[in-house]
Amino acid sequence: MRIAYLDCFSGISGDMLLAALVDAGADRSRIEDQLRKLPGLHFRLEWRTVVKTGVTALKLDVIDETPAPAQPLKPLKVIGQHDHAHRAYKDIVEMIEAAELAPRVTARALAIFEKIAVAEAKIHGVPVETVHFHEVGALDSIVDVVGIALGLEDLGIDQLYCGPVPTGNGYVRCDHGLYPVPAPATMEMLVGIPLRRTTVEKELTTPTGAGVAAALVREFGPLPAMTVDAIGYGAGTRDLPDQPNVLRLLAGRL
Repeated sequence: MRIAYLDCFSGISGDMLLAALVDAGADRSRIEDQLRKLPGLHFRLEWRTVVKTGVTALKLDVIDETPAPAQPLKPLKVIGQHDHAHRAYKDIVEMIEAAELAPRVTARALAIFEKIAVAEAKIHGVPVETVHFHEVGALDSIVDVVGIALGLEDLGIDQLYCGPVPTGNGYVRCDHGLYPVPAPATMEMLVGIPLRRTTVEKELTTPTGAGVAAALVREFGPLPAMTVDAIGYGAGTRDLPDQPNVLRLLAGRL
């Protein structure tokens, strides 16, 4: 059985994991081709090699290329005090299902989004079907989540294992205001998952990263007895003084 171990000593986010999968050997072109099947999305992926505190890693950026509308769209009214264009959870589900990807890819992507939507619904006290994602964040999340599912499939990963998850500390500005780290929805998804203590005053684990951990990881703990045949490093956006902001992925066999 092929497995992957997420050594998330510096946190986990969707772009870090997708980059780590590609760095470990997942076919970037094939992933991008499959992502183009998602209807209604306009984007491109930028990949570059960076060095984070002495460690070379692959960095991914999702660039929004949505055409500007001929006439300004009326903003959607959503829960909270902000008016932005949003994408509904149910629309994201329909989009992923309409792409007609491999069954396990679809199932994994939907499982991650379900974890995120359920957590958001509980925190904000709304039904799951009314959960909305901010347009910019939704684009990144959709590409990252579906890309992760595609990368796992390309590497033939059957099971995912993970080390204890560091969340970071301090505060993060969300759509509704200034929230403590981990943000409430992120913390909701991390219930029952072993956390790692850190003094870093930054958000290290994002909602997408927490969603992946909650939905796909079979077991949390130290590195399992495995034969490693590929290693990938995915870079985060942080520049931390005392540690590389990277996610290390070990792929191999039990």
